[in-house]
Amino acid sequence: MRLVVGISGGSGIPYAHGVLQVLKDLNVETHLVVSSGAKRVMTAEESGPQLPDLTALASQVHEDRDLAASVASGSYRTDGMLIIPCSAGTLAKVAHGLADNLLSRAAHVTLKERRPLVLVIREDPLPRPMLLNLLAVHDAGARVMTASPGFYHAPDTVAQLLHFVTARVLDQFGLDVPGFRRWKEPGSTPEAEQ
Repeated sequence: MRLVVGISGGSGIPYAHGVLQVLKDLNVETHLVVSSGAKRVMTAEESGPQLPDLTALASQVHEDRDLAASVASGSYRTDGMLIIPCSAGTLAKVAHGLADNLLSRAAHVTLKERRPLVLVIREDPLPRPMLLNLLAVHDAGARVMTASPGFYHAPDTVAQLLHFVTARVLDQFGLDVPGFRRWKEPGSTPEAEQ
């Protein structure tokens, strides 16, 4: 399997790190595109993963300004793309077909080739323009998710909350994440363990 992983300038870089780690563990080929906004957010969120932590997990890294990269073309086959986190600005570009950097171009290519595109939003509250953009990308064929973990698995750590989101995102590509406890499956709730 080959996936494009985009990271845009929304807070929540640890979500991207978790996805990249699991994809590496699952031997999925990853093509990483990190926006300039994401690089600024990493610097601001000093305690979180930094660019070297992310690039070390990717099979291939592409510069966001490189519109001649492999993932900019529909003839380069992938099994889909995810953008985690997806900022409001990147969402707007995808919603309106503005492909002025590699991240938005790769998303455009993913939509036009009818491949799975998953956008993981991590922003609140959602103003009307953003809600309209969410609807537009949905109608164009993307799947919209929020970086919103569940709690039925009784998490004890932040890492377990991040893992929940990672597993739900990778479910969209048919990938099973080891250690993910699903609703109503044996051992998935504290009541089931008693």
